[in-house]
This record gives sequence, C-alpha cells and structure tokens, in this order.
Amino acid sequence: MGCDHIKALDLAHKGNWGDSHELVQQYSDKLSCLIHAYLHRVERNISNAKYWYGRARVDFPNNTLEEELDRLYEMADRSKM
Repeated sequence: MGCDHIKALDLAHKGNWGDSHELVQQYSDKLSCLIHAYLHRVERNISNAKYWYGRARVDFPNNTLEEELDRLYEMADRSKM
C-alpha cells in the first residue's frame, strides 16, 4: 500500500508537521518526495527541501507555501483518478 498523500497534506494543513513528516518519509514516490520537500520548506530547512525537490526531479518552486500546498492537493487529487 502506498502513501496516503491526502492524509499527509491534511495533517500538514492543520499544522501537524511531525505526523505528516512521519507519514511521507517512508515513501520515495514523486508526490511523497514533493510533500516531504514542502514540509521542510514549512520548517524553513531550505537545504533539506531542495534535496527532496531534487529527489522528485523538480526545481525548487518560486511560490508561496500556500500556493505549494494547493498545488500538492491538486496533484494528489489527480493521482487518485
């Protein structure tokens, strides 16, 4: 069974960084890596965030945390189709 991306994003949205991080850190699929990167941006650990964006093969985004969270929710919704 794969990562529950929506649950990880919901936890992050509610400010529960630790539980969200614990959920995604065990997975290496692209969306889990992107969520992991986002969480490190929230934490202001930019070097670690860049590492995880790199693992996802995505450039570090030039957007706000809110925009990134919205983008990740959209990606999670599309992956469920």
